[in-house]
Amino acid sequence: MGFLAIGVLGLLLKYLEVGFVAGLSWWLVLSPFAMALAWWAWADATGYTARKAMEQDERRKQARIDRQRSQLGMLNSRSGRGKKR
Repeated sequence: MGFLAIGVLGLLLKYLEVGFVAGLSWWLVLSPFAMALAWWAWADATGYTARKAMEQDERRKQARIDRQRSQLGMLNSRSGRGKKR
C-alpha cells in the first residue's frame, strides 16, 4: 500500500511538474508501481497474504467471543469454575 501511495504521489508531481520530481526520469517515477507488483507477487507466493487474513479472522472471532462473554457476565472461560467449597 505504501508503494502505491508513493507511486501515485510521484506520478501526480511529475505530471504537474512540481518541484524536483519534474526533472526525474519517468522510469524512476514509475518504479514504486513495479515494487508494489513485486511485493504482491511475493506475498501471494509465500502465503503471507493468506496467513495475515487468517490471523485477522481469528482476532475478530476472539473479540466476538470475548464481547459475548462479557455481556453474559463471564469475563473468561474459567470464571466460577474450580472454586467450589
